[in-house]
Amino acid sequence: MSLHPQQLGEIPSETIRVAQLAFPKGNIYLRMRDELGVFYADQDFIALFSPKGQPAFSPWRLALITVMQYVEGLTDRQAADAVRGRLDWKYALGLELTDSGFDFSVLSEFRARLIQGGLEQQLFEKMLDIFQEKELLKSPQKQRTDSTHILAAIRVLAQGTRAFGLRFCRYRGLTKTRLQHIITACAINLVRVWSWWTDAYIFGTNPSRLAALAP
Repeated sequence: MSLHPQQLGEIPSETIRVAQLAFPKGNIYLRMRDELGVFYADQDFIALFSPKGQPAFSPWRLALITVMQYVEGLTDRQAADAVRGRLDWKYALGLELTDSGFDFSVLSEFRARLIQGGLEQQLFEKMLDIFQEKELLKSPQKQRTDSTHILAAIRVLAQGTRAFGLRFCRYRGLTKTRLQHIITACAINLVRVWSWWTDAYIFGTNPSRLAALAP
């Protein structure tokens, strides 16, 4: 597949109008797009694609979809359906309401390209760059995913194991497991920012049986 990098465009006006009507108080993806942007650009992944062949679905969108997918614990098929059918996802991705998305197999192909090209850690690093720029990081120094203590911390985070299923790997092999850890770290960071913004935790909660009975 070929890649012809495109500049990040504006969100279509009709997508903005309908999404804001549907979410008058906003939600995690609308606010993410408005305040943090999209983290990634096509140029970040240009080395993964051939200059010739069938045009690829925009890799910056695939990268963002991959993170959003892990935020909600969706399968590839469910994530592809969300791109087609959910207003908040279309808003975050800057898509027309009529955009039909892509076949779900594109997501696994994108992950494979990330691993083969050794660019998987960019998912985390680019997000940290934005957090640093927006002064959302306490530390003045950037911490990279190739630091062993960071990956070790990710593996034992209660939030990662309980809310994001980090205990159970979706894939086989060390490189694929590493990719899962990196994407999970991205998802955790995004949810933590939303929690900081709103003082509310919206995904992956495990209420007690008593709490679940509350109206």
